[in-house]
Amino acid sequence: MEVLFLRNSDIPQYLIDGVVDAAIVGDNLLIEKAKNITVAQKLGFSKCKVSVAVPKTFHYKSIKDLDGMRIATSYPNTVIEYFNSFGLTVDIHQISGSVEIAPNIGLADAIVDIVSSGSTLFKNNLKEVEVILKSEAVLAVSPKISSETQTILDTLQFRIQSVLKARNSKYILMNVPNDKIETIGKILPVLKSLTVMPLAEEGWSSVHSVIDRDTFWDVIDQLKEAGAEGILVCPIEKMVL
Repeated sequence: MEVLFLRNSDIPQYLIDGVVDAAIVGDNLLIEKAKNITVAQKLGFSKCKVSVAVPKTFHYKSIKDLDGMRIATSYPNTVIEYFNSFGLTVDIHQISGSVEIAPNIGLADAIVDIVSSGSTLFKNNLKEVEVILKSEAVLAVSPKISSETQTILDTLQFRIQSVLKARNSKYILMNVPNDKIETIGKILPVLKSLTVMPLAEEGWSSVHSVIDRDTFWDVIDQLKEAGAEGILVCPIEKMVL
């Protein structure tokens, strides 16, 4: 497998043409330039939004306030489709970089650009008023990929999934009275079944399972109420299912 480092904006066309078999690219670029490209895996990093922003002094009430106005953006197709969905038309000024300065130099009335923390908008006296879409890095696949290469990609994707699943999970160990194990089992979102090992103290067992990171504290509270003690939580390096 050969790894190429390409300019992000060029990747969608390279995927369409079959110049590359697969790529890690922002979902927002595929929506803008290559909607028919298959997304094999969302990767969970480089998260951002494609948003509409206006000057802070703009008295914004709704998207209709921008009807007929000048919009600076690097995502003309996305912008046109979005405004058309409201029956609105805008004057697109396509800019390849530093979109946020356009209103300050009189080039546009508003912008559509990617937003992560919002600090760039703040520095340029802009405010986010609409979110068009949310994006993150994805593993995208060319429609021209060969069956042989697809097999290699499937192996790569399986390994990526193992890492992502581990990142979103925690390994949990706790001491549980034997008469509470069944109750604990109903709380834990186990992979197949609980791992239960007897402790030296009669009537107690060590219970092991996996817990989802996003619901971690809610589940911990339920476990404590159900009688679990000595709860330990450990990171998981990889999870192969």
